Amino acid sequence: MSRDNRSPGQRQLRVGEELRHALAHILERGELRDPVLAATPVTVTEVRTSPDLRQARVYIMPLGGSQQEAVVAALTRARGFLRRRLAGSVELKFVPDLVFRLDRSFEEADRIERALRQPEVTRDLTGSPPRDEDFREEDEDRG
Repeated sequence: MSRDNRSPGQRQLRVGEELRHALAHILERGELRDPVLAATPVTVTEVRTSPDLRQARVYIMPLGGSQQEAVVAALTRARGFLRRRLAGSVELKFVPDLVFRLDRSFEEADRIERALRQPEVTRDLTGSPPRDEDFREEDEDRG
């Protein structure tokens, strides 16, 4: 198995969770002066660290999903400030470089939920036998 495909170790998970809590606390207190961040509450959903703990991917979601790209850009500009604040609150030999990404898992979950609510999928999941009119509707859609 290649090293890149391994699941994160306990230390990576623990450090990622510590960083997530610390970043959420910094953002919650409103310490950043950026107007975009001042106007948009941000949730830190997950932090994934590299095996050497030198880099951290920070997954975020602006409240209500508004100004997503602007929030990521603002957080990227504030990276240095955030790393300095993290250095004072998390005990690590090195504070990882932060890379901010939008958390797309909410969109994916919503897409799956909508698909599961479609009548034909619901019918398949409940085990109802197909009806003749179901086949006629499919034929009409194709032709």
